[in-house]
Formats: sequence, structure tokens, C-alpha cells
Amino acid sequence: MAILYLLIPLGLLFLGLFVWIFIWSVKDGQFDDLEGPAFRILMDDDDPKIPGNEKSKLEEERQE
Repeated sequence: MAILYLLIPLGLLFLGLFVWIFIWSVKDGQFDDLEGPAFRILMDDDDPKIPGNEKSKLEEERQE
């Protein structure tokens, strides 16, 4: 019975910690775009419209 005096506050502390982490991650935008990264792998790397694609930028400059 004495262990409950330790486990109940410890459980409430963990619950509060997990709720705080969840609220922080929602406010930080971790759950904003869940489908975008999954579809990003299907995009063609040669597309010059993809930001950060340095290879296609260099090829465009050569063609001009």
C-alpha cells in the first residue's frame, strides 16, 4: 500500500510531462503536414521547380 504513495504522484508527473510534450509538438508544427513527406519521395529529382535542386539549376544555366 505504501508504494501507491510513490507510484500515483510519479504517474501523474509522467502524464503531465507527456501532455506538455504533445502540446509543445502541436504548437511547434510537428503535425502540420503528414502527407507531404510521403509524396515527396515520388517526385522527380530532375524537376527544376523543386527548391534546393542545385543540379537542375546548373543544367539550366548551361542550356542558356
